[in-house]
Amino acid sequence: MSRRSRDKQSWEVRASTLARNTHNLIRGIVENLQVEPNPNKELIALSVGDPTTFGNLNPPEQVLQSVRESIQWHTSRGYAPVTGHLEARQAVAEYSAHQGPISPENVILCSGCSHALELAITVLADSGQNVLVPRPGFMIYKTVAEGLGIRIKFYDLLPHKQWEVDLEDLESQIDDDTAAIVVINPSNPCGSVYRKEHLCDIINIASRNHIPIIADEIYEHFVFSGHEFVAMSALSQDVPILTCGGLTKRFLVPGWRMGWLIVHDRHNILGKEIVKGLHNVASKILGPCTLIQRALPSILKNTPQSFFDEVVLFIENQAKLAYEELRRVPGLRPIMPQGAMYMMIEIKMSMFPKFENELKFVERMVSEQSVFCLPGKCFCYPNYMRIVLTVPEDILREACQRISLFCKENITSREKMREFESSEMAVQKDTKVICEDIPTIA
Repeated sequence: MSRRSRDKQSWEVRASTLARNTHNLIRGIVENLQVEPNPNKELIALSVGDPTTFGNLNPPEQVLQSVRESIQWHTSRGYAPVTGHLEARQAVAEYSAHQGPISPENVILCSGCSHALELAITVLADSGQNVLVPRPGFMIYKTVAEGLGIRIKFYDLLPHKQWEVDLEDLESQIDDDTAAIVVINPSNPCGSVYRKEHLCDIINIASRNHIPIIADEIYEHFVFSGHEFVAMSALSQDVPILTCGGLTKRFLVPGWRMGWLIVHDRHNILGKEIVKGLHNVASKILGPCTLIQRALPSILKNTPQSFFDEVVLFIENQAKLAYEELRRVPGLRPIMPQGAMYMMIEIKMSMFPKFENELKFVERMVSEQSVFCLPGKCFCYPNYMRIVLTVPEDILREACQRISLFCKENITSREKMREFESSEMAVQKDTKVICEDIPTIA
């Protein structure tokens, strides 16, 4: 018996520093809501970014058939190389040709896009360094970084400019310990799609300060009419870009956990150490699901463009519906998205003084109207809430009507109602410009 065993008087087992410091902000807020839905109204959850939740959006037969065929191959049952099977990586390289020249050696297959983001942050940043992340933004970065002692610093987006990056604020956040800049385009939670010129402005800041970019492009091509997705890697002349993507959203299969990280480094700035580091960290999970890997070439090559077009058109029309319904609601100001599958809505809290903050507003809306939206706190952005646009049309319409009723019943006074009506008249001209030319489904 060791001396340590003899001296111990009781059990002393505790979680590691990594475990104690790792928190999922969204899950933490959602799971700690102290409220029950109205028992007389079925709960409508506009909170979860899973397009499959309501069963109205499904992958096409070609995608399903690709997996059925993969089941028959013995090579889909065993381990793959830690970065993925060559054929699958080659398929991703060809599918992603819009990003620029890609070799399969620059592709690492991951267990979903979130795993790709984790790889990028873990390899580029060390304890004591910081990574710049947009606010509002998807908080998986905070979950990944803080447990490793990596600090997250926020740069602001501008709601009055369709959530463009505040370029001055972005550059002011850079210091000697900044390891990377995260850019989410198209955006979760904002639904913004950045112009080519704006992306070039961001890249120029990174170039001046010699900071690599992590491009979160899981919603690539998920853009509404009148807008265009441009990959950051296609624009960069010298800045290394680590692009993170996957099947999750565009192919409507988030549960299949198939993502990828693509290294774009035209001038070999990152060097062999970073590439080897990505391979080293990827080896922790021994590669993602081989069943989906073997199906990946067929999925990427055989899915018809018409499928993508129909899904995006449906969500665009959902965005138009929600915008038209909610812009008339006293105390709310929705911001029309340009892509992805979300809408951010400002809550004019001064018109709802009974609620301490937007979290209390959301909680009460669940208890009274059984509609659950994610509060801005989930994205480190107070006085806003996010709704998901992938729900069936009748459910979204019902949710908007309940939200409207909730606001009208809880607004502070008639005077505030008149104040809202006056402000709405002032923005009607801009509203017409935002919403025109959006096609509708016949």
